[in-house]
Amino acid sequence: MTVKQVLIVDDEKNMRHMLQVMLNKEGYITKTAADGVEALSSMETDHFDFILCDLKMPRMDGMSFLKESKSRFPEKTFIMMSAYGTVDTALEAMKIGAYDYISKPFKTDEVLLTLKKAEERERLKQENLMLHDKIKQIEQKYSFGNIVARSEAMAHVFELVEKVAAHKTTVLITGESGTGKELIAKEIYSQGARSSGPLVSINCGGIPENLLESELFGFKKGAFTDAIRDKPGLFQEADKGTLFLDEIGELPLTLQVKLLRVLQEGEITPLGSTETRKIDVRVIAATARDLHTEVEAGRFREDLFYRIHVMTIHIPPLRERRGDIPLLIGYFIDRFNKKLDKNIEGLSSEAMPVLMGYSWPGNVRELENVLERAMILAKGRWITPSDLPSSVLFDPHSPSSTQPEHTLSIKKATRHLERNLIKQALELTGGNRSKAAKILEISRPILIAKIKEFGL
Repeated sequence: MTVKQVLIVDDEKNMRHMLQVMLNKEGYITKTAADGVEALSSMETDHFDFILCDLKMPRMDGMSFLKESKSRFPEKTFIMMSAYGTVDTALEAMKIGAYDYISKPFKTDEVLLTLKKAEERERLKQENLMLHDKIKQIEQKYSFGNIVARSEAMAHVFELVEKVAAHKTTVLITGESGTGKELIAKEIYSQGARSSGPLVSINCGGIPENLLESELFGFKKGAFTDAIRDKPGLFQEADKGTLFLDEIGELPLTLQVKLLRVLQEGEITPLGSTETRKIDVRVIAATARDLHTEVEAGRFREDLFYRIHVMTIHIPPLRERRGDIPLLIGYFIDRFNKKLDKNIEGLSSEAMPVLMGYSWPGNVRELENVLERAMILAKGRWITPSDLPSSVLFDPHSPSSTQPEHTLSIKKATRHLERNLIKQALELTGGNRSKAAKILEISRPILIAKIKEFGL
């Protein structure tokens, strides 16, 4: 335990001596000063945890000293003393920055109690700072921009994002619907040298083919019936920035030819125009389709596929990174507590294995929707299986289905799922119970008890 140092500031020699003897006896290291000027000089050269200071002093009184020292040493703790104390004086001292105020004459215990309270406050402040740092470290370890994950698979994704962000290289992001492809695209953009330029996004499958061309490349006045003025396309809007082509696998073949030319030549031709325009755009594309299959089926041009396939980042589905599920659950609960003005603490011991065992065909987006619904329905502070949709409770695609022998008993289904999860964790770790407990996010003694209970 660190010994605390106290500076005693009082113009009365006897008072300084008395306080010094008393505090030294209690284990404090002390130094004295006869007025504010001398005290400031001492604070310039020595470290003090607490300053005990009288109000009435020559040369520089207590209030003047408090104002000056708080401006120069704002982190210090000041306790003021006076034989002429009033409530107004105490309030004024507290407003300036004093921690506490003691009226003379005072008892020994009163001074010691005030110092102990000040020590406790400092300890709590330090603990809060440490906790804040720890939370920050956890956030840095388990988050990447707006993406929350801790699995090795996602760590590899984040590593690739950092590597490609600084370059203009075309990036293809693949993964099932709901895995967060757009979030990855935004992170590539925000971390790259083009973050000062625009980020323009378009869903290639969400716009009719006859409108998509004009949206991408723009048009000249009179190019078609409703073209009453020139309109720049999204490529032109994204000049010096980034264009995100979501669901590029939905792009019609006729437009695939034009996109290939843009990527190769760095120029566009608006509809109704014969002139080309140079553009400087980085393209990030994403698709939920298997483009290899699309190429073989003749639905996607092979030359375009290889042009956008320079750097591919694949986002694994949630069912292949189940270790991220508890972290995502905590993240979404915090977010929806604020959005819905709720105070949900988490999932019950019965609900967690249900979500851990579900196959999540809709991936992170589905998990987000399931939790928002559950938090709206939850009656207490914990989400229970009754708050979850039946599609999650009885998932026929789950490797550890919650539907043993077609039971509708939540209790039986939960036990069945819990047993399967423990079995999988033990198989995954080669029987290492400590590692399995860590994966399952339960204590080792609880895991051992469950192993005995289920006869594993």
